[in-house]
Order: sequence, then structure tokens, then C-alpha cells
Amino acid sequence: MNNEAQNRGNVDDNILIGVDVGTASARAGVFDAEGEMLATAKRDISLFYGDGQAVEQSSRDIWQAVCDAVKEALGLAGVKPGQVAGIGFDATCSLVVLGEGGAPLAVGDSHDPDRNIIVWMDHRATEQAERITALNHPVLRYVGGIISPEMETPKLLWLKEHRRATYDNAWQFFDLADFLTWRATGDLARSSCTVTCKWTYLSHEQRWDESYFRQVGLEELADEGFSRIGQHIVEPGTRCANGLTEEAAVELGLLPGTPVAAGIIDAHAGGIGTAGVKGGPAGNLAYVFGTSSCTMTSTHEPVFIPGIWGPYYSAMVPGMWLNEGGQSAAGAAIDRLLSLHPAARDAQAQANQLGVPLPVWLADRVLEKVGSASGAVDYTRGIHVVPEFLGNRSPFADPHARAVIAGLGMENETESLLSLYVAGICSIGYGLRQIMDVQQQAGVDTQAIVISGGAGQHPLIRQLLADTTGRTVIATKAREPVLLGSAILAAVAGGVVDSVSDGMSRFCAVAGEYTPAAAWSERHQRRYASFLRLQEAARGLDG
Repeated sequence: MNNEAQNRGNVDDNILIGVDVGTASARAGVFDAEGEMLATAKRDISLFYGDGQAVEQSSRDIWQAVCDAVKEALGLAGVKPGQVAGIGFDATCSLVVLGEGGAPLAVGDSHDPDRNIIVWMDHRATEQAERITALNHPVLRYVGGIISPEMETPKLLWLKEHRRATYDNAWQFFDLADFLTWRATGDLARSSCTVTCKWTYLSHEQRWDESYFRQVGLEELADEGFSRIGQHIVEPGTRCANGLTEEAAVELGLLPGTPVAAGIIDAHAGGIGTAGVKGGPAGNLAYVFGTSSCTMTSTHEPVFIPGIWGPYYSAMVPGMWLNEGGQSAAGAAIDRLLSLHPAARDAQAQANQLGVPLPVWLADRVLEKVGSASGAVDYTRGIHVVPEFLGNRSPFADPHARAVIAGLGMENETESLLSLYVAGICSIGYGLRQIMDVQQQAGVDTQAIVISGGAGQHPLIRQLLADTTGRTVIATKAREPVLLGSAILAAVAGGVVDSVSDGMSRFCAVAGEYTPAAAWSERHQRRYASFLRLQEAARGLDG
């Protein structure tokens, strides 16, 4: 359990609740009508690992965690149910499978119905994704030409081929954010964010492409008129029919009928909660640095970029096109990298004594030892990392890519661990720069990076990202921008703001800027060139 609150005395009406379901936890944030967070609460959720690349979760476990987090956050904020103007949900793009009556259905080898979610990071459908990509259907233009095993149609095809009973008996297939709004309201409406980004819905044409589903082997979904994956598609922030049900209201500690917003993918909530600064989303790249990372760039006209997902219409900001890239492992890549070092255990023990995560403890140690955050690059000491432990999401869309570490010696002391850590952070920045370079070649220029996510909060990391990418990194005032993004959706549904864009401009504000240090530019240019060479070499290895 983890919670935080501010003692703000009496609070006004038009209270907003944002709920974020990430990979490892569910969090609830309570905000006032000015977008200031009054309280937050968190509950861990379970992950189940199976053979190979299988990762599963339980929708019952997640809903219970959401309810507990919301009730605790309300209590910490001193908010009464009648003061709440709306609630919004975001979640990972994981596949939820329900049978008749909403009963969970098993999706894996355990045959446990409570393990009814195929998590976004589950790559069991890699073969299916490759077969779909090889068909070269026109809808793949809107996912950069290559569909990912992290998306839902390859996962559905895997279920059909390996768990036919589950596939046939499923009443609904939900993206996790849409499951949450259904569970809260009983409304089967899907968000244009989830189905456009992860299910191949053509939002700009307001239709599913029936020929795609028939070509890839999911013809049953087309025959049914897409009743199991979504017939009513609405933009994020749209008020779901009837608001909270009586059952959900009791479970959440709120009133029946409380407005509920159509949801959004978690990374996109971070985009909404940050990208409204300095002229709005056009020109700003929203970068969510968490377990994985996502890059989100909004444009007024569609831009097709090989290896970058999209363009998606009305997937984040209604009325704008979105290109989405990212790194399948970001914060998780740093954790895995550190775990390989012999000094990690002792360092973890020291971090535990201070009650901070190991990466934060290491970042603090680095800042103690260098004259400036930019100077930390000297700590890399010839170590180079390509952090693709879970494949390359962008710009190659290659789930088979793997990490590379070069320059290690026999050292086993903490100083060596610090070097590996800094090299790892720089490698995240070089991967981000590579995505932006590919986008720039297609005509999408990024003026600034607006950062959110738990793994990107430390000032050392923000400065190194600015130095490695050559772009200004902007931090916003929101302590929890992903939660704020969901709260902005709640504000739209509850009538507190007129639109998502209105909420972004009203609630997003700059807290600080990190500009690239010119003195280190040439050093990072050389290291970036080394990153690209190592990455290319690894892609060419055989056996």
C-alpha cells in the first residue's frame, strides 16, 4: 500500500477522479476543479508468468484494486461522494476475455479463469503477428506497416488457434481501459483510443475493415458484426451511458449515476496530462517513461512513418492525428541491466535502508560524485548499451531484437555499477533520439520532449535525456501527470471543461526545463553513433 495526501482543508465541488491501471499497480488520484491533486492511493496488482513469453493478470483482482485505491484516496482527500463530478480510467493495452454474464475465461496453460487477461507485454502471439504482417493488408499502413504482438488482433488469433474453447465462448473481448468503463457503467462502448491504436479500427473512417479480419483468420468477428470487440466507438472523455451503476458505486464509494468518461491507454493519459504546455500538443513529443516507454506526437494532418504506429485519428486528442512509438522495455530494461551486476545486491540493500528504489539511489550517488548532471556521461567509462531486452518496438517493430552490452570488465564494486547505470540511462535516450530522427525524416519535427512516468522523475535522468536527444526536456507541475490525464477525461464527462483540448490547456503547466548541454554534444554524438552500430551488428547476428 502506498498513498499520499495534502491537508488542504475543505474542498469544493467538481472534484475529479483519475484512475491509472499500470502493469504492476492500480492508482487513484483525487483532483480539484483547478487540476490540483488532493490525494492519491495505490494498490499492487498481480502478474502471473507462464511458459515462454506468457504474462497474465486477473480482471477481478484489478477491479478490486481500483475500488480500494479510489475509496482510500477519497478518504485521504476528505471528499464526499456527492462532490465528485466525474471519474476517468486509463490502463495498459492488455486483452480482457469475458464469458457470458461477464464471467472471466482462462487464457493460458493454467486454465485458471481468474487469469483472464493477456498482458500487453505478453509476446506469445509473435508468430501470429508475423503472419499478419506478411499479408500486407492496407490497414497495416496505420501501424507503421508491421503489426506488433503487443496488439490485440494477433492475441485474438493466438486464442483462436491455441484456446479455441475460450475464443468461441467469449462474450466480450475488451481492451483493459474499456473493461473498466464497462465494469463501472455496464456500457459496452469502446474508446477510439484503444480500438484505433491496438485493434485496427479506422477511426478516421469510423469503421472496422471487414476484409482485414477475414484475411487474417478472424472472420467470426466480422460475421458477428464486431459485437464482441465493439460496435459503438466514442472519443476519450465521452460520458458513458447512465454513469456509475449502483453496484459499482457501492464498490467505489461513490454515488450511482456519477459521470464516467470513456477511457484511454495509460501512456496516452500521460500525453494528455503533459502535452498541453507551451502551445499545445502539436510540436511537443509526449514521452511516458515507465516500465516501458511511449512517444506520442500529435499532428493536424496524417503522417505515415515506417516502424512507428499510426497515424491514428482522435486516439489521444480528439480531432488530431497521433503517431506513437516507444521502447518495449525502458524502466524495466534499467532494472534488468542493474540486476546483472555483482554489486547490485549490496546496493539494493543500501537503497532499501533509505526506502528508495535502487535506480533512485544510484542517480543520487551519481549526482554526489559529478559536478553537473550532464557530466555524468563521463561515468560511462566506455560502456555501451542497447537496452532491447524485450525487442524493439520502434522504429523497427522487431520483437526478436535483444539487448547488447559492450565494454564490461571484471570490476565488481559500486563505482562500476554506477557506470553501467549511467550507460543504461544514456541508451534509453539514444533509443528515443532514434525514434525522433525517423519521425523528422518523415516531416514531423519535435520542438520539445514533455516527460511523465515514474522512471523519468529524477533530475539526472531528465538532463541526460536532454543531452542524449539534443532536445529540451520539459517537466510539468503535475506530480502525477498520467492520473491528471484521466482526471481531464473525467472533467470532460462531468462538464467541468468543454473538451480534452480545453482541459489540457487549463490544467497543464511547466515546472522546469532541461536544455541540452552544448559542451557534451560531441560526446553524445559519438556515443549515439556507437549505439547505432551495436544495434545494427546485433540485428545481423546468426545462431
